[in-house]
Amino acid sequence: MKLYLQLHLLIFLLATTAVLGHLISLPAAGLVAWRTGIASLVAAAWVLAIRRQSIWPGRRRAAAFFGIGLIIGLHWLCFFGAIQLANISICLAGMATISFFTAFTEPLLEKRRVRPFEVLLGLLVVAGIALVAGFERGRLLGLGVALIGALLAAIFPVLNRRLVTTGGDPLMMVAWEMAGACCAALLLYPLLGGGVPLLAWQGLDWLWLLILALVCTVFAHGFHIHLLRRMSAYTANLAMNFEPIYGILSAALLFGEHKQVHPLFYAGLATILAANILHPFCLRRLSKAL
Repeated sequence: MKLYLQLHLLIFLLATTAVLGHLISLPAAGLVAWRTGIASLVAAAWVLAIRRQSIWPGRRRAAAFFGIGLIIGLHWLCFFGAIQLANISICLAGMATISFFTAFTEPLLEKRRVRPFEVLLGLLVVAGIALVAGFERGRLLGLGVALIGALLAAIFPVLNRRLVTTGGDPLMMVAWEMAGACCAALLLYPLLGGGVPLLAWQGLDWLWLLILALVCTVFAHGFHIHLLRRMSAYTANLAMNFEPIYGILSAALLFGEHKQVHPLFYAGLATILAANILHPFCLRRLSKAL
């Protein structure tokens, strides 16, 4: 129960990420660059000044953390880009396909067999996405970008789980991975920045960026890595399908987005979430059969 509550606290924080991304005026690449740059510096400073430990994990681990960070950076570019191309609801519906992709990426990267029931639940998610896409055709580009982001998000938790279960320190991993994510955003900024300077902050952008970097990145990302010590990447990612519930409810309350989507959008969303509810029952039956 404690693990379940911790996971849902994490999911709530990640859903808040979408709301903050909607509030910040910077283009997706600028938003990701600032978010990850601040997060990397804060995480590194915490390890050095508070823990009084070295930030250097060794050449091989540093390269691994940085490489995972590049994947995370691309994922967040897709995440915030999908919000700007469509809206929070469409983005989060697309991201809920992470479980489908993880049903294949986790066995591939961990060299185990694919579980048929995970593929079937993933196909249920795909059916839900087909419903969403069928009634939100004007936002298909945003949905497509969200699906690419979901594929990337099905890769880095598997890699992180392998590293953290072999002795990786979550906060040190955050520092290196956010540095990699920041580099990815800066490298792509000339293409994706839309000619907007990195310092073109408006209004309360500075406050939303600080909350995004400190609470939704340093704390939430480090906490996610910590939880991967105790659960599979598939289980964690499937539970993340509750993120659309929190995010879409927030978007409806704060921005009135429920008026912007077709009513059958919610049928697709319900189908996606049904896969999440069915998963623990299937996993329990499988464990009993073994």
